[in-house]
Amino acid sequence: MLATKPYLTQADVQKILDAANKHAAANNWAVTIAVCDDGGHVLGLIRRDGCAPVSTYIAQEKARTAAMGKRESRVYEEIINNGRTSFLSAPHISGMLEGGVNIEVNGFTIGAVGVSGVKSTEDAETAKAGIAAIL
Repeated sequence: MLATKPYLTQADVQKILDAANKHAAANNWAVTIAVCDDGGHVLGLIRRDGCAPVSTYIAQEKARTAAMGKRESRVYEEIINNGRTSFLSAPHISGMLEGGVNIEVNGFTIGAVGVSGVKSTEDAETAKAGIAAIL
């Protein structure tokens, strides 16, 4: 018998985007919100009015990093800031800044949310507000 695991449906992605967008709007934050699956493939994205175009790329990379690493992107930023700069050469992850949060269900990372546009802690707060809508 093959193993089974939970996954993000399009309805889940929309709930995450809606909740994160609502949180950002309540705080008047111009951010980009990206949701990806466990392989780092983008499933949904919102760039709020007034948000810098580059944040679109940053949010996607934060989400990819959190999904593929199965941990918040903040962890990688801390590793680098604590002196292990060789970690910058890690393959396939480039969003090593706070603001990417993995989505864990029953011990599986099923995807992640990446946010960019405000302070890193506020980016992470927005991502977590989105994730809370499905957990």
